[in-house]
Amino acid sequence: MQRFTVWAPRAKTMSLQWSGHFLPMQGPSKRGWWTLEVPEAMCGDEYSYRIDDDPTPYPDPRSLRQPKGVHGPSQLYDHSAFEWHDQLWRGSPKTGAVIYELHVGTFSKEGTFDGAITHLDYLADLGITHVELMPVAEFAGDRGWGYDGVAFFATHEPYGGPDGLKRFVDACHAKELSVILDVVYNHFGPVGAYANKFGPYLTDRHRTPWGDAVNLSEGGSDDVRRFFADNALMWLKDYHCDGLRLDAIHAFMDYSAVPFLEQLSTEVDRLSATLGREFFLIAESDLNDPRVIRPCEAMGFGMDAQWSDDFHHSLFTLLYTKEPGKGYYDDFGTMADLHKALKHAYVYDGCYSKYRKRKHGRPVESLSAHHFIHFDQNHDQIGNRAHGERLEHLVGLDASKVAIGLVLMAPYIPMLFMGEEWATSSPFLYFADHEDEEMRRLVAEGRKRDFALFGFDGNVPNPEAPETFERSKLCWDEIGKGKHAEMLDWTKSLIWLRRSTPALNDGIMHHLRVSTDDRMKTLVLQRDEIRVVANIGTEAYGFDLLSGEELTLVSVSGVEVLGNALSLPAMSLAVLVSSREHAEDREVS
Repeated sequence: MQRFTVWAPRAKTMSLQWSGHFLPMQGPSKRGWWTLEVPEAMCGDEYSYRIDDDPTPYPDPRSLRQPKGVHGPSQLYDHSAFEWHDQLWRGSPKTGAVIYELHVGTFSKEGTFDGAITHLDYLADLGITHVELMPVAEFAGDRGWGYDGVAFFATHEPYGGPDGLKRFVDACHAKELSVILDVVYNHFGPVGAYANKFGPYLTDRHRTPWGDAVNLSEGGSDDVRRFFADNALMWLKDYHCDGLRLDAIHAFMDYSAVPFLEQLSTEVDRLSATLGREFFLIAESDLNDPRVIRPCEAMGFGMDAQWSDDFHHSLFTLLYTKEPGKGYYDDFGTMADLHKALKHAYVYDGCYSKYRKRKHGRPVESLSAHHFIHFDQNHDQIGNRAHGERLEHLVGLDASKVAIGLVLMAPYIPMLFMGEEWATSSPFLYFADHEDEEMRRLVAEGRKRDFALFGFDGNVPNPEAPETFERSKLCWDEIGKGKHAEMLDWTKSLIWLRRSTPALNDGIMHHLRVSTDDRMKTLVLQRDEIRVVANIGTEAYGFDLLSGEELTLVSVSGVEVLGNALSLPAMSLAVLVSSREHAEDREVS
C-alpha cells in the first residue's frame, strides 16, 4: 500500500500519473493537501502529478528519487531497505571538531560517493573529525556546485543516488568521521524548479540575489516551513547525517514571531533526544549577529555555530596584497582587523562598513569560540575568483603554512577545504551543466559581471565547459611529492597537536591573549601553555622565549632557538609549548 500526498492549495483538481493511469486524488484538505492510496504501487515505481488542466506531468516536490533528472518522473523509494552498520555511532564531539569541506564530484577521480569512500582512511589519518559535503540534493545537469538544487528530498543521481550517500555516511561512521551536509533553503535553482506550481513556496514581496524569496512568513508559509524542516530531519534521521550547514541564512526573509531557524533548531533537538545522537547545526551568515548562535532560551536562533567570514577576509587581505581591495575586501587589510577577528570573532560588531556604507553587526559577548568556524579558504573564496586559484597559488607555500597554522591554532573550530592540506595544484572553478543554451549563456555572462566587481577582467573559464569541471578535480598522485608532501606534513602536525592538547580545545574567549605589531606585521597568540608566534612581515623578527618554553613546531626549516630568543624569518609561524606549571606561574607573576 502506497499513500501519495502532495500539498497544492491553489489547485482545483489533482491527479496522479502512475503505471500508465491518471488517477484523481482526494482533496484539498483545509490546508491544501491532496491524497490517494494505491494498493498496487511498489518501491521503484515511477509517478508524477498533474495540476488542474495542465497537461504537463510534474515531479513530486518531495520526491525521494529522480533517476531521470529534475524534469523526469519521481520514483518511489524505501528508506528502510538500506542495511546500516553504525548502530553504536553517536557522533564526534562538536567542541573538538576539525572540519573538512569537500565537493563529491571533484574529490575523487570517479566523482561519486563510492569514489570518495576510497579516501576516508586518508581523512581519518589526517585527523579530520567532521566531513562537510557541499550540497547533494538533486540539481539540473550532471555537474555543478549543488547550490541550484530543486528536488530537495532526492539525492543527485550522478553521485550515486540515495543508496550511494548512505554507503558514504555508513563508511564515514566506520572510520569515526561525522558527516555534515550542506543544505540550501534560501532559494530554488533556475532549472527544474516546479514546486511553486504546486503552492506558494516563493513570494514576490521580497527579492534575493536568486529572485523571489522563499515564503517563510506569509500565507501558506506553515507548510513551506514544514517542507524545509522535514527535509532537514530526513537527512539526519534517514541518511544518518550528523549535522547540517545552512547556506546563506541572511537571505531568509522571515518576519515571524518564531523564526524558521528557531523552529528548526527546536525540532532537531527533539530528534536528537529521541535518537540519542548529537547533531551539529551550522549557519552561513554575514549578518554578524550573535542571535544566530545564541540558544533559543536566550532569544536566539539556536544554531550551534556559524561561518566566520571576517577572519578569512582579515587574513587574506594581509597575505595577498598584489591587487587592491575589491568588493567586501575593501573593509579589511590591517593587522588590527586580524587582531579583532581573533579576539572578538567579529571585526564589524557595530562599526561603520565602507563596503556596506552603514554600520554593521553587533558585539559577541560571553559566547564560546566554538560557535565560530574559521577557515583560510572555502568553496566560495576560491571558486568566486575568476580562475579558481587556491591560496597557495596566490601567496606561495610559506604564506599558506602561516594561514593554516593560524586556523588550526586559534580557539575557533577550524575548517579545511579539500586539497589545501597538501597545497593541491588543482584550482576550484565554478562549473555548471545546463541543457538550455540560453541558460548556459546567461550563467557565463553573469559570472563575468560578478568578477568585474572584484577587478577580474579578461578571459574567464566557461562554467558550462566539461574541462572546467575536470580541471577542478583533485590530483591525488601529487600528494607525496615536493612541496605537497611538505605542506601535508605541516598540516598533520598541527592537527595532531590541536587534538592532543587540552589548551587548544578551550573555547573560552577571555582565556585567549592576542598581541600584534602593525609596523612589523607580527602576531602572538597565548593559549595557556601554548604560544603561537607569527611573522607575516617582510623582515626577520626576534621573539623572546618565556620561562620554560620549547620550540615545538615551525613552518620553515633552519629556525633554531639561540640563547633565549627565536628569530623568525619573514612569513613564518612557530608554536611554543610550556609545561602547565610554568604557564600557571606566569599567570601569578
